[in-house]
Amino acid sequence: MRQEIFLLTIILLLIVGEIFIPKSKKSYIVHLALFLFGVHTLVGFFGVEETSLFGGMFRTNDLIHLFKNVLNVGVLILLLQSADWIQEKLVKDNKGTEFFMLMFSSLLGMYFMISAGDFLMFYIGLELSTLPVAALVAWETSKRISSEAGVKFILSAGLASGVSLFGISLLYAGTGSIYFADIIGVITSNNLTILAFILFFSGLAFKISLVPFHFWTADVYEGAPISVSSYLSVISKGAAVFILMVLMFTVFKPLMHVWENIIYVVALATMFVGNLFAIRQQNMKRFLAFSSIAQAGFILLGLITGTQLGTATVVYFVLVYIFSNLAAFGVVQAISLQTGKENRDDYNGLYRTNPNLSLVMMLALFSLAGIPPVAGFFGKFFLFTAAASKGYYLLVFLAVANVTISLYYYLLVVRAMFIRKSDNPIPFFKNKIYMRLGLLATVIGILVLGLYSPLYDYIFELSNVFNK
Repeated sequence: MRQEIFLLTIILLLIVGEIFIPKSKKSYIVHLALFLFGVHTLVGFFGVEETSLFGGMFRTNDLIHLFKNVLNVGVLILLLQSADWIQEKLVKDNKGTEFFMLMFSSLLGMYFMISAGDFLMFYIGLELSTLPVAALVAWETSKRISSEAGVKFILSAGLASGVSLFGISLLYAGTGSIYFADIIGVITSNNLTILAFILFFSGLAFKISLVPFHFWTADVYEGAPISVSSYLSVISKGAAVFILMVLMFTVFKPLMHVWENIIYVVALATMFVGNLFAIRQQNMKRFLAFSSIAQAGFILLGLITGTQLGTATVVYFVLVYIFSNLAAFGVVQAISLQTGKENRDDYNGLYRTNPNLSLVMMLALFSLAGIPPVAGFFGKFFLFTAAASKGYYLLVFLAVANVTISLYYYLLVVRAMFIRKSDNPIPFFKNKIYMRLGLLATVIGILVLGLYSPLYDYIFELSNVFNK
């Protein structure tokens, strides 16, 4: 529990800092939080032994530890990109510490969820990861759209949690246990357990924004602060994908003949709905919301396999997706913070005034679209390879068709920045050091992950832990 204890310590230190740091120097809390979380991220790369605590409720191994490190890197980059906004908007209103506490509390819940060895620990982690985010979504209380987004999120999250909990209770009725290790040995393919899986899957599908559980996504992303939208899009989704993959490849593996058909249909619906609706969007946050829905559909191509290859491709793609999406959200946040503009047409002629931001956005969109040689191409290629290895050739063909659709609407943004002209373009501005560091980290991640194959080999070796 080293990472959990360290993160809890950071939360407590921030509370102490909030009490003792004078009001005139509250901006120091941002530097303190970034420093502490940076140390926490670095410490996470030191290995841990495979352990099990509390009678098997909490467990960790090398792959779970890697999951947490991936989330840590994503949150650190997100905080670097958000530091200027926190200092200029939140610290002024004396809300900076609360923002960090809520985000770190949510991340702590994701740790528990990923390391869960039974459904009780899983559900505690699920709630702890969700409730703080509801407060973050409704953070800008002066804006009606933010309050509306908070209400939509908490009601949808409450319904999803209730559905998942009902599924867990049915699973307990059918197996007599809530421990993953015990359920694996006794679960059978009967109507009760199939219904339990469907309900449980529906609850997690909400967090991943899978169709038809995606309706909240665009409205919440648009109403929430960009930092929170980014957090929901990459960190929250990544954690939910990890735990769903672990449970499907272990606890629900005997039901694979059932859930592979469900995943097949949901993957197709998610890819087509996300891509087709993204074409219609003008607001960049809504645009990236539907883009993230479509990317979730691609992730299911790895989940449907139930193999070691599928595990490795999902972990690798989520890592690539985190860097790519954070780069896109980072550019949107930088522009919004300086100008307040968030529509695609506002980006007309951006390359002429802000070439560096335009290049970062182009690289991010090319990675999301899967254009070689950036990391997104290899992420999608490995997903298609995993699905094809199990004979899902039609699914792969339709996924490739969706890549073509996604390339069209990503290029609409690239065209606006590089080709279109504007009488009133976004003026030149220079980002502060934290934002530049955050964007630089995403660019390095997108390029290195596309060129450094040993990392994928390392993930593949670790992935054997759930497929023995």
